[in-house]
Amino acid sequence: MPETIIRKYLPQDRESVRDIAWNTALMGESAAAFFEGKEVFSDILTLYFTDYEPESSFVAESDGQVVGYLLGAKDVKLMSKKTFAIGFKLLLKVILRGTLLSKKNLHFVFKLIASVSKGEFNDPHFAKDYPATLHINLKDGWRASGLGSKLISAYLGYLSQLGVKGVYLATMSDQASIFFSKQGFGLLYQAKRSYFQHILGKDINIYIYGKKL
Repeated sequence: MPETIIRKYLPQDRESVRDIAWNTALMGESAAAFFEGKEVFSDILTLYFTDYEPESSFVAESDGQVVGYLLGAKDVKLMSKKTFAIGFKLLLKVILRGTLLSKKNLHFVFKLIASVSKGEFNDPHFAKDYPATLHINLKDGWRASGLGSKLISAYLGYLSQLGVKGVYLATMSDQASIFFSKQGFGLLYQAKRSYFQHILGKDINIYIYGKKL
């Protein structure tokens, strides 16, 4: 592997981060498997972090190229308030771009609505004890390289300096679940989700992990 560095996110990293988010959205595989509209979906995954709280994010860089990221929010409650407002802007973009006219997208949205109606999103709230959160991904070929651990370490150090008392996250990946356990995160909650059944042919697990600082 070429020499890599972990550094704070910069505005010029935005497109690289969005590319990685899109290409790894389905447990390391591209969101194109279930959604059409990279711009809109990348907004859903990354917009708050890159445009509203960029100071809490980090990237892994190799030979001048961003190969991974950790997007962070130090106050989930504040993020939720801002995300509600962001949602209106995204809805307008969806309407103007005709994103929901796609058969693939409609299918996914209907599956998502069905999942919600089954109560699959009635997860416990953890922000009181774990006020911060994170979202991490690496390009294919850079996983299991040690960069994930370095990104986590940089972010936890940042939170500790701010006096944040805990952080939690959610993942759908069994492999990522093992990774977070090795980073000292404890399993707080586990449940099933059915909205990718038409793609994967099975329900997926959702794992929520937390770590006190």
